[in-house]
Amino acid sequence: MERYTKTAILLHWLTALLIISAFTLGLVMTDIPGLTPTKLKYYSWHKWMGVTVLALAVIRVLWRKANRPPAHLASMTPLQARMADGMHYFLYFMIFAVPISGYLYTTAAGVPVVYLGLFKIPSLFAADPALKELLKPVHYWLNMILAAAVVGHIVAALKHQFIDRDGVLKRMLP
Repeated sequence: MERYTKTAILLHWLTALLIISAFTLGLVMTDIPGLTPTKLKYYSWHKWMGVTVLALAVIRVLWRKANRPPAHLASMTPLQARMADGMHYFLYFMIFAVPISGYLYTTAAGVPVVYLGLFKIPSLFAADPALKELLKPVHYWLNMILAAAVVGHIVAALKHQFIDRDGVLKRMLP
């Protein structure tokens, strides 16, 4: 059975780990009352993970353009193949949309993003409280939609593994 390249597998699992970590940290940090040193540290880590996910997304798209993914299994119906492609395109879109919305929200809040505490990412515009209030729920709901899509992706992979027993999951396992 044709597998994904080792690079594609590494990028997939690294991105997945960072997305799950950033999502979890986002839930934890927003539940911390007040403005504490721990909360500020978590916000920084959350932003760093978001910037890293965005960079990995760019690399993943470039890698995928240069390296064709394995063909769909012959046992998949055309509808299943279209659904799989659609979900992958949607996940790629969301992997860009979530960190970009977080960056825009942070910029609108007037808070700089200093990647790893070393490199300040330029702001595209000045702080804007009204835009901040608009972007906060946008970032939140994009995260929730991404979380639901990730759960759907996992459920589909598990269906292929345990119900269809067609080996699809093995193509992406290290």
